[in-house]
Amino acid sequence: MYGERLNTRLSSSDTLLALTGLLSIKMSQLDPLPSDLPFRIISKTIGRGAYASIKKAIPLDAPSPVFAVKLIHKEYAVRHGRISAKQIAMEVSLHSHIGQHPNVIEWFATGEDRIWRWIAMEYAEGGDLFDKIEADVGLEEDIAHLYFQQLISGVSFMHSKGVAHRDLKPENILLSESGILKIADFGMATMFEYKGARKQSSTMCGSPPYIAPEVLHCARQRERRAPSSEQTKYSADLVDIWSCGVILFVLLVGNTPWDEPTPGNWEFKEYVRTSGRSTDPLWQRVPSDALSLLRGMMNIEANKRFSFTQIRQHPWYTRHNPLLNAEGMVIDPIALAAQMLARLRIDLRAAVFQPPPASQPDSAIESDWSSKVLSATQPETPINDALFDWERPAPRTLGSCAISSTQPVARNDAAAVNLTATTPRTTMTTMMTPNSIPSSTASKNKIPYSSALEALADEPTMSQFSAVPGVPLSLTQHARRFRDIVPSYSLTRFFSHVPPALLVQMLRDALHQLNVPLPSTSPNTSFEGDVDHIVTLKIKTVDGRRQSLHGDILVDRYHLVYGNGTSSMQYGGMNVDEEEELPELLEVRFVKIKGDPLEWRRFFKKVAVLCRDGIWNNND
Repeated sequence: MYGERLNTRLSSSDTLLALTGLLSIKMSQLDPLPSDLPFRIISKTIGRGAYASIKKAIPLDAPSPVFAVKLIHKEYAVRHGRISAKQIAMEVSLHSHIGQHPNVIEWFATGEDRIWRWIAMEYAEGGDLFDKIEADVGLEEDIAHLYFQQLISGVSFMHSKGVAHRDLKPENILLSESGILKIADFGMATMFEYKGARKQSSTMCGSPPYIAPEVLHCARQRERRAPSSEQTKYSADLVDIWSCGVILFVLLVGNTPWDEPTPGNWEFKEYVRTSGRSTDPLWQRVPSDALSLLRGMMNIEANKRFSFTQIRQHPWYTRHNPLLNAEGMVIDPIALAAQMLARLRIDLRAAVFQPPPASQPDSAIESDWSSKVLSATQPETPINDALFDWERPAPRTLGSCAISSTQPVARNDAAAVNLTATTPRTTMTTMMTPNSIPSSTASKNKIPYSSALEALADEPTMSQFSAVPGVPLSLTQHARRFRDIVPSYSLTRFFSHVPPALLVQMLRDALHQLNVPLPSTSPNTSFEGDVDHIVTLKIKTVDGRRQSLHGDILVDRYHLVYGNGTSSMQYGGMNVDEEEELPELLEVRFVKIKGDPLEWRRFFKKVAVLCRDGIWNNND
């Protein structure tokens, strides 16, 4: 395995990392990354947590495999993330202890110096699972069943090693390039059993909609400073079972059953009052065969909660699934991808949304006791941070146009890398090296007009805006694997043909109508000129469940030209130079920084409907 080879290289280094200069932590600037890492970083930020960024990397002496590296600025994490060095070390220790499993992100290696800690791990090329699930709709039952089985397989394996995750939620569930579920982020994990001895927990961690009620009960006792004799603890493994039940509910319905499992929440109170037979309309959409499974996994009395054996013996779990073979493997990943993509749909003809109540500021949220105790383990991190300079993933079809999604593109060194859909568009002509990460102000991306039209017709992002639900036939005809239909990049994006200044104003008007605090445009706003990036709008609000929702809305431009620049051609009966420019094509990306993926997609859909006059469709 690559992890073993990387570990060998690390152990041979007497001094792993070296940095000079005084440590200076600012919201806008951090220490540069080390120059002598045992791998090459080949991307900007592709993901982030409360106190770390994640980038892609490859070995120093080979073009593959591509893996993920979690970069933690230790003093920044302690000061802004409110996490101790011991907790960081525990994450590394437990992740490496778990070992290899198809449904768990594999740990490769780690290293640190006085400033940085890095963790090399498996790269989930398929992106977020819940980014591929329609909010308020959910997955088809067979697909939900498939991914629930994979979730249980991964969590039960962790538990067999004595490790509980304690933060199972959509944000921490990823996909491989072939569409296999991967459990990620072990920052809140704990060892609940070692050599037969069990240990209970009292630490507050998790996300309120997915957290077990006994965890909040422990937090409430600590909040009111109850005597130690009255304080209770919880079993971390049983907390994971509860969270798996909530995740199954979301897979089936596309929404969580409640904001948080507390007596003050109406949905949860109804669930308790009816012994799990809630009259809430969301529960009416759950397949009848799955209801008893959910009630067993989300039993209020933790010691009566279903075990993994009981889960695996339940009739809904053992039901026949036409998507799986006798060994439990997906028969046709392409068909699976097509079914998932077809489910994603935004009706631009829908009525304009009524403005919701004004977004609560963070101070108001934190006045609630549950949010206040959660903040200790789910810290808010400043989002205008140079550490989180976002990767610009190119849409597979448009970003490459004449370059297929699997066609290798030569590097500017001796090696060659098979660039995938997540490669930044600027690297289609200039491959990145550690010292040549592409800038957001790169020169014009010129794309032949005819190629752009063909690409947009086949772009997976565009199918969600189609008047007729479905997947473009060309996608399924040419697909060879899961990600040829369901791309790794987020589908919370759209293309536009309106002038940049007008589009940005439309976005700001939409945010105003949704009562989202209007962000100030970034200093490098550029409506004209040669730069590709136009503006970044910072979003900081709360979702429908009163949870923090942070992200960026990025507007970039493509410059369309006639032909391919080799000769003049005729368009509309006129001879035109192939470098003559057409109106710009703009791309609007909604990049989630923190929050539930389904809530982020719900937010994206609302903005899209309000900006529908500015969204490109294939009839434009």
